[in-house]
Amino acid sequence: MNKQKNIVIVDDEIDILEILKINIERNNYKAHCFQDGESAISHILKNIPDLIILDLMLPGIDGFDICRLLKNKDLTRNIPILILSAKGEESDIIKGLELGADDYVTKPFSAKVLSARVNTLLRRSLANEEEAKDKSITFEELSIHPGKRNVKISNKTVDLTYTEFQILFLLASHPNWVYTRNQIIDEIRGDDYPVTDRSIDFQIVGLRKKLQSASRFIKTVRGVGYRFLIED
Repeated sequence: MNKQKNIVIVDDEIDILEILKINIERNNYKAHCFQDGESAISHILKNIPDLIILDLMLPGIDGFDICRLLKNKDLTRNIPILILSAKGEESDIIKGLELGADDYVTKPFSAKVLSARVNTLLRRSLANEEEAKDKSITFEELSIHPGKRNVKISNKTVDLTYTEFQILFLLASHPNWVYTRNQIIDEIRGDDYPVTDRSIDFQIVGLRKKLQSASRFIKTVRGVGYRFLIED
């Protein structure tokens, strides 16, 4: 069964949020609605969504700055962002796209057109993920192939459980980025182990033992979580 897609909607107009929420959930996606940028960013960093629908004119931090911030972070740069705004000047559209937005729709909008744009972005994102699975990640003696779910140390295969592999791949995919235990749980919920806050530490212990010399890459960030540390 495919995991239900999570879409974050950011708009300061409650009526627009309600309309968008109804249309998003009609397509069997889960909608998370916010009326300001700060609340949206806090949620996004803790619960990485599959797509963001973003208004530009918001109280506090505006949509341009939100887009810039998210596209400059390793953790969030690959999240598709669809800007939905009444700012329809060519200069605004160009600015949004140059900041990294994946699409731009002006208000007033057609619900059917917006749904089609959302579906297209999600399909494109899935295709990019599938393409990435064919590429291995290598750090010195450690090699990780996501498509084959294969890990090797100095060309010797290491036998990892589903959850151990998910944790390693998550951390190694974003080197030097700190993940909290809750972020790891949200990303790697496995079917071979009941993943909880405390069990993440247990999984890390087992993973480090199996990685032997390559365990040096996985660092504990006291009071926060873990990261895959490499030299700059």
